[in-house]
Amino acid sequence: MDEMDEQVEQNEQQTGLWKQMTDGVSHRTVRNAWTFIRWIFFSCLIGVVVGVVGVGFHHAIAVVTEWRGEYPYILFGLPVIGLFIVWMYRACDMARDGGTNLVLISVRDNAPIRLRTAPLIIIATVLTHLFGGSSGREGAALQLGSSISASVGRLMRLDDKDERVFKMCGMAAGFSALFGTPLAAAVFAMEVVSVGVMYYAAMFPCLLASLVALMTARALGGVPEAFLVYGIPQLTPLALGQVIVLGLLCALVAVLFCKVFGIIQRLYARYLPHPYVRVFVGGCIVVVLTLLLGTRDYNGAGMQVIWRAFTGYAHPAAFLIKMVLTALTLGAGFKGGEIVPAFFVGSTFGCYYGGFLGLSGSFAAGVGMVAVFCGVTNCPLTSILLAYELFGGDGLLLFALGCAVSYMFSGYSGLYSAQKIMYSKLRPEFIARQSGE
Repeated sequence: MDEMDEQVEQNEQQTGLWKQMTDGVSHRTVRNAWTFIRWIFFSCLIGVVVGVVGVGFHHAIAVVTEWRGEYPYILFGLPVIGLFIVWMYRACDMARDGGTNLVLISVRDNAPIRLRTAPLIIIATVLTHLFGGSSGREGAALQLGSSISASVGRLMRLDDKDERVFKMCGMAAGFSALFGTPLAAAVFAMEVVSVGVMYYAAMFPCLLASLVALMTARALGGVPEAFLVYGIPQLTPLALGQVIVLGLLCALVAVLFCKVFGIIQRLYARYLPHPYVRVFVGGCIVVVLTLLLGTRDYNGAGMQVIWRAFTGYAHPAAFLIKMVLTALTLGAGFKGGEIVPAFFVGSTFGCYYGGFLGLSGSFAAGVGMVAVFCGVTNCPLTSILLAYELFGGDGLLLFALGCAVSYMFSGYSGLYSAQKIMYSKLRPEFIARQSGE
């Protein structure tokens, strides 16, 4: 009888344990399914909204770039439009706008980012491009994407952690809508905030938002960026050595890029502390330098020069001129971004100086583009995916090698001072330092 009671008791314990396990699994399954459904809705929503705004911004940049070419004298209005941009930000209580750095801080610390950031950065960037300022456009993409998603997240009363992921979705969607590179956009949003620590929980929503934004942009006439690269060498010891050397040189260019930006910003702050005076004088300097150069290749984003580099032609000083003019433009208070100028600097440097290593100009331009981008953003995985999405799969191993070398030797400088680098680039060691320290 005792044995039977003992057996019954064991059966009851096993039944209770099994019930606890199944209840736990059921609860997790329901929770995961609900989370999955929620992120499908949120990601599609932000992908469509940011995709529409992003492709509108893309078309606006294309139109004003064409106007600038038809009416070259519009360049002389750059100093005056700079005054308007500063006034506009001050009138909207955004005089201390941190730009892309604010986006990174907003994601990492869940700091507030206002909805007004989106229209302000769009208007200011379009005006900067129209009047010949040297700048990119991805800064606007990241800011408009994160500000729109942050505002939608607040309306939906998302909690602290979900709101951070939502902001990353906005960043990915904005990047994807403008460049047509959904994989790189999704990974960039997860990688750029804290280098060495990937926010894997955001992978599905970021990728879905990025893909939906791309589809939305395509439906509205957006054309993804792509470059034809020729002269890709076979995977040989010689090719490995050539790419390693070029990657090392690109790392030095990336460091120089960040140093030039820092020096010019400090000079502006020291000698032209008043924002109105700074933007007016900065605009005048850009106008004078453009006239002295005798070409408009360095105004705006300079995409035509990047395309030319992939045909094998670049001026030997083009990379240096572009980084100086861009630093003068953005440091003065004009708006835009640094990534397309980094593409310009990398592609022109690689095209011209890669020839001394025995590489074709087109292939070296591609290596230079992604390697310099990697060095200034500290985002190696994003850079490799960019190479795949911009150039195709041919030569991907060599492009990846160039990015790896540039990442290793570019040090801890970067375009975004709010970026936190969590691990050493030389050894598996936790360091947690701000970019540029």
